[in-house]
Amino acid sequence: MLKLTRDRLYKSLKSLNLLGLMLMLVTVPSPVKGQTPPSSPPQRFCQSQLEPTIAGIINRPELRRARWGILVETLDIRGDRTLYRRDSEQFFIPASTAKLLTSAAALQHLGPDFRIRTSIYGFNPTGDQIESLRIVGRGDPTIGKTQLEAIAQQLQQQGIRQVGELIGEDSYFIGSPVHPNWEWEDVQAGYGAPVNSLIFNQNSVDFTLTPQGLGQPLSLTWANPTEQTRWQIENRSMTVSTDSREFLAVGREFNRPLVRVSGQLHVGSPAEEVSISVAEPAENFLGYFRQALNGVGITTGREMVSDQFRNLPNQQELAAIVSPPLSEMTVEVLQKSNNLYTEILLRSLGANPQGKGNNPLPEETREAGLQVLKAALTELGVDPTSYDLVDASGLSRRNLVSPESLVQTLRGMAGSPYFEIYREALPLAGVSGTLRTRFRNTPAAQTVRAKTGTLTGVSGLSGYVPNSEYDTLLFSILVNQSDQSSAMLRTAIDEIVVLLTRLERC
Repeated sequence: MLKLTRDRLYKSLKSLNLLGLMLMLVTVPSPVKGQTPPSSPPQRFCQSQLEPTIAGIINRPELRRARWGILVETLDIRGDRTLYRRDSEQFFIPASTAKLLTSAAALQHLGPDFRIRTSIYGFNPTGDQIESLRIVGRGDPTIGKTQLEAIAQQLQQQGIRQVGELIGEDSYFIGSPVHPNWEWEDVQAGYGAPVNSLIFNQNSVDFTLTPQGLGQPLSLTWANPTEQTRWQIENRSMTVSTDSREFLAVGREFNRPLVRVSGQLHVGSPAEEVSISVAEPAENFLGYFRQALNGVGITTGREMVSDQFRNLPNQQELAAIVSPPLSEMTVEVLQKSNNLYTEILLRSLGANPQGKGNNPLPEETREAGLQVLKAALTELGVDPTSYDLVDASGLSRRNLVSPESLVQTLRGMAGSPYFEIYREALPLAGVSGTLRTRFRNTPAAQTVRAKTGTLTGVSGLSGYVPNSEYDTLLFSILVNQSDQSSAMLRTAIDEIVVLLTRLERC
């Protein structure tokens, strides 16, 4: 469990994909005995010192039971490009470092200008009335209130005032929107939201929990006030004195709209932001679309969600919106480690195969996407036997990835015409994304670009290290099977990366 200051804990849990919704709110502890913070290496740090120095870090008593996979290579292929390796060909659970593979495959196969189109079709228009209005989703994860209002305004400007039947077609992606290998706690959280064709507000619902007077329950405030009429709340939380322990546990039912809240916060503590996934995303989308239509004076009749695409005669596209380009969505994937965006990219690969792969693709879009992903990465020079993914985001513990596959992906993208887009989308040490609070006041700050990955017992970092002697180093560090805190694992990983910034050939 991450040990962080209270006001950062939930955001860190959400962005780093930690297991479940249990938030243990504690103060920062004293340094762990034997734990060494990142420090600057000697003025001259030679390649011959790299192996014993890394060994000294990963063999500390508190870390020696963990399983480490490390690969460091030069981007320049002249001579021996491998500077250090440890179990680099073995499989590890990658956590969110798997997003390096998915985003590289998406850029390679779909191109940076790829956009996702959401279409609105009309059937049998008569004056200001239309018999059937169908909104066909293709998995745009960026749709929120603003985008739905834009569609409604397009329809109003065409003179439409009444819709007999409002249909949401949730059929573009085939297969279950809930991943069968994701854990129960994860699929309740906003970061484990279902993946389907019609998405509103990233298929999640946001609210805040605020302490009240001593002994009173925490106050729950919805980010969107209309959610208050959709959800029941079972609130067993409490506001406690400052000498009591703080914690929160939030979950939801799957067969009815019920949120359960328990735990306690101190009197006067700041509000905590919480996000939970919605159970019926297409119905949720259609409800908000109806609100947008009603807001511009368009009345609607019967509503229904369809999982079958219908190519009706005499229909025409009356309105449409498109997502930002893939180049922008890649920033959300890599810097913010957004699971939903990443899973959408995988399904977009499956829905747009363009002849990739030698064998017929499976009908299930996620499985088809995994085959297209493998073909795209093979084109980049990644050994197809060096990884085995079951999802795109790394949330599943059944994913298997080697440090070798991650470094090969980094190398392949360095030779791609989309390299600048890929590299700039990665978090910058001490500045942006999931690295914004790491590497500050070290030589790695504002130079290293890398993707993080965290699950309970799992930590990883893979990316590019500018180096004055070697120009650019490629690295992947994966830690599995650890009983230590994520903070301790990150400290050790960061020490190794700082060493790489100062490495010389001497």
